[in-house]
Amino acid sequence: MRVLALTGIAILAASCSTAYPTVEQQQRQARELQRELAGRVAGKPIRCLPTYRARDMLAIDEQTILFRDGRTTYVSRMNGGCSGLGSAGYTLITKTIGGSNLCGGDIAQVADVSSRMVVGSCTFGDFVPYTRP
Repeated sequence: MRVLALTGIAILAASCSTAYPTVEQQQRQARELQRELAGRVAGKPIRCLPTYRARDMLAIDEQTILFRDGRTTYVSRMNGGCSGLGSAGYTLITKTIGGSNLCGGDIAQVADVSSRMVVGSCTFGDFVPYTRP
């Protein structure tokens, strides 16, 4: 009975482990964020982003999502474990409740495109607009 319980715990622990990005991946992600925000100045954070402004989305890494809307780029830092976000083969699933806005605190799920399995869940932070001066 103990062996079975320990095996179950080992399997559970292995399934919860996440692969941490390598130094090279982190540097690439930092360069991509810098390139996207080059020449832009941060504005006052807003709580909600109308969904029509959230159509052009770019996941930089597991915690940073950009929404490009013409001259403005909005940055949201995700709270929680968005495992796989920003990697090929994964997609972000969002649910808006009671309106047509994406708001800080709204839950998002990361799903494997091929298996359709949810691999992570997180919430949006506020949206910081970046515009050219």
